[in-house]
Amino acid sequence: MASRQQIAEQEVTEQSAEEVGEEAMGPAFVASAASVGLSLYYFFLRGERELGTFIGLWPPTILAFASYFNQRKMLNQLQSITQPGTTLKNAFDSMMGNR
Repeated sequence: MASRQQIAEQEVTEQSAEEVGEEAMGPAFVASAASVGLSLYYFFLRGERELGTFIGLWPPTILAFASYFNQRKMLNQLQSITQPGTTLKNAFDSMMGNR
């Protein structure tokens, strides 16, 4: 059975993971949705099919860049944990934003 402290730590971990996901993907999601709308505009309303198709290829690229930067952020956090001389408590505190 989990103690109160473990349950509280799990809630904090889940909360911060959701916040990081929303923070990282917010602008990328908006840009992707805008490019889909722009693509549909050019493809159907203006009749410029090639330009609409070209703009339609932007959302996967935008989301891939956002994913890359999110992964780099996670890698930096992981490297800060595994640095020699870092105590486990200090590493967790820095990841959770307590310091």
